[in-house]
Amino acid sequence: MNIIIVGAGEIGRHLASVLSQESHTISVIEKDEAIARELEQSIDAKVIHGNGSSVQDLVEADIDGCGLFLSLTSSNTANLMSASIAKSMGVSKVVSRVHPGLQREEWLFDFKGHFGIDHLFSSERLTAIELAKYVRNPDSLVIEELARGRIELQQVRVGEKSDACGSSLRQLAAPKGIRIAMLVRGDKPKVPDADTVLESGDLVTIFGEPNRLRDFSARIQGGRQKPDRLKVVIFGGNEYGFSLAQMLESIDCDVRIFESDAKLCSRLTDRLINTTVIHADATMVAELQEEQVGEADFFIATSSDDEDNVMSCLQAHTLGTKNCLTLIHRADYASAISASGRQLGIRAAVSPREATRREIQRFITDHRHHLVKSFDGIDLIETDVAKGSIAAGHMVHEVRWPPGVVLVGQMRGIHADVPGPDDVLMAGDHLYAVVARDSVKPFTRLLEA
Repeated sequence: MNIIIVGAGEIGRHLASVLSQESHTISVIEKDEAIARELEQSIDAKVIHGNGSSVQDLVEADIDGCGLFLSLTSSNTANLMSASIAKSMGVSKVVSRVHPGLQREEWLFDFKGHFGIDHLFSSERLTAIELAKYVRNPDSLVIEELARGRIELQQVRVGEKSDACGSSLRQLAAPKGIRIAMLVRGDKPKVPDADTVLESGDLVTIFGEPNRLRDFSARIQGGRQKPDRLKVVIFGGNEYGFSLAQMLESIDCDVRIFESDAKLCSRLTDRLINTTVIHADATMVAELQEEQVGEADFFIATSSDDEDNVMSCLQAHTLGTKNCLTLIHRADYASAISASGRQLGIRAAVSPREATRREIQRFITDHRHHLVKSFDGIDLIETDVAKGSIAAGHMVHEVRWPPGVVLVGQMRGIHADVPGPDDVLMAGDHLYAVVARDSVKPFTRLLEA
């Protein structure tokens, strides 16, 4: 695939390097001449010293043959502008990086629709999501966010004492906006239908609005007692730490955040509702002892300094913290920590570069739909309802879907929900669906013009 990358910062450079080794044709546009010259000598790619919003530079980068356009600079304005121009020039898939603050405003304004961009993402938010998964799901089962965080995927096991055990999905009568879309029994995954009967030990994949999903997941597991509030300590009040704290606040965690910058502490206090902000240096053992960090369930280091992150995790582990997670900016460090971290008391290391690479990877396809997650023989995909398609203008139950298809998300403008049988599919709707792999082509044909 011909891929154009605008911006050769940490993330742009990493993606260009990785993708150029995967037989893709890469063109990079970078405004800093020294960075452009250095990059040209280090990777197999066409590097242009220029501006991603310049039509002349885009033409030089072969915009006519571009299959995927990635705008990855540190500027919202530059990214949105260059991505919008690329879309207007005929690129089929356009992805733009934005600051987390802009992404949080997507519910107030449809940036994607306004600028004609297929996907917006924040590296900081992607990384925070990866870190939050360890806290939200201690059993290491799958958790994913869809539709700008308004729909969540969770995997849970059917408990022996659950009223779901021995019930069909029809009898179970999941609440509105909740859908069981996949089931694994033994080692065999399947897309269930209304007559599928759940058994103890089944691993089920559930989609729904996060707050509603929590109660239903507990019901499936057998109504287990609500656990004590998890105690989470975050080191670093930057955008990574702030985004993570916001996510953990929403799931009823007891969150404390260490930040040594007094002004940033003040801003965090104003912006976070249920998080205790501590003006202190988490690299100092005395500060950690004073705040009894050893009693925390999780210590998560999100500062901008990799060495400080690792050392603070080691200190927290020594004091008794059960689970230590760290953000690692350098990809080579992340690999090393992931390989040997458990011996040091670090459960996981998360790299913003790698989180971004995984997000971008699903757009590298010649199909109209994008792969969100792949299971054994089953795909979670996202696609759009095209004007003039068979499905457009019809209620969900009126469309003759192929076997092995469950719709799990519908976005229209800034609104998102799990569609029910009487919901109407309109041209331009963004859909998420769990689809058996041999049904992907007939499914997508129903949504194409």
